[in-house]
Amino acid sequence: MKAKIKIATLFLLGFAVANAQKSDDKKAKTYAEVSAKTDGKWEGRKYIGGTVFKNVDRLKLAPEHTDHSFDIRYEGPGWENNRIGYRLYLDWRNAVDIFGKKTSEMILPKVGQDNFDSYHEMSDWGADILKAGKGIGIGSIDRYLNKEKLHFREVDSTIATVSNKTDESSVKVNYYGWKTASDKIDFTSILTIKPDDLYTKHTIQASKEIKGICTGIVKQKNAELLKKESKNKKWAYLATYGEQSLVPDKLGMAIFYEVNTIESIEDTELDYLLVFKPTTKVTSFYLLGAWEQEVNGIKSQADFVKYLDEKLEILNKKGKI
Repeated sequence: MKAKIKIATLFLLGFAVANAQKSDDKKAKTYAEVSAKTDGKWEGRKYIGGTVFKNVDRLKLAPEHTDHSFDIRYEGPGWENNRIGYRLYLDWRNAVDIFGKKTSEMILPKVGQDNFDSYHEMSDWGADILKAGKGIGIGSIDRYLNKEKLHFREVDSTIATVSNKTDESSVKVNYYGWKTASDKIDFTSILTIKPDDLYTKHTIQASKEIKGICTGIVKQKNAELLKKESKNKKWAYLATYGEQSLVPDKLGMAIFYEVNTIESIEDTELDYLLVFKPTTKVTSFYLLGAWEQEVNGIKSQADFVKYLDEKLEILNKKGKI
């Protein structure tokens, strides 16, 4: 009788474990959102009042919006997976920032809900760990012309759209009438994240061929520059590693790019820049951050380089990761 009870107990335990595993498998591993207030009012370039931030699938930027306008939660759209999170400053800066995560749970829905940037302070889930400042952040888009970054200061309209699928999440931004120097173009940016890895695929397209469209990595003190080309010379990475997070602790940042899409690599005061060749074709590259406090995170430069080299080898063989 005891043996039968023991077998039944083991069966039930096994059933419970299997169900728990199924439940875990069903949990979302990627997420994207954009969240804004709609019941306040504009006073100059600041949004005053409003009760709650509401998530929307599509957001057209208010013409009054600039940095620190307080109408959009954490200043733009965000996207994450079970390892890392990112956000885009949806204003003239147009920089991608990093949320370091200490959990595999989706954390963006609770970030910035207190009407304040408390996400700069370390919490149980993690924190904002990158100081973009006037730099390009990580893997975002700008224009570099005559040794000057021209930003997104003049845009007729900007529309951000978010999408969540079972195996990926994405943020699409359409910039209509982006004016820089004597050029005015439309520009599309799609940032896509999949589960279980650190990278975001960034797909871009310009409506006209213009010089100087660029991406890059913001410079930080105590970080070493790393560069390498794949064996077939078709792909390469530009990366930095060191004690360069806001914590401060160790953070690696990298961009994987197709060599034949790049016109020049620029070492500027604020950034390491990859300047694209003028084109209207769709171009894709990969950006990533690697924070040491992530669960089972990369904790040394040697391990970071090993990780980058493994991804580069995949690109060498398959042309995508």
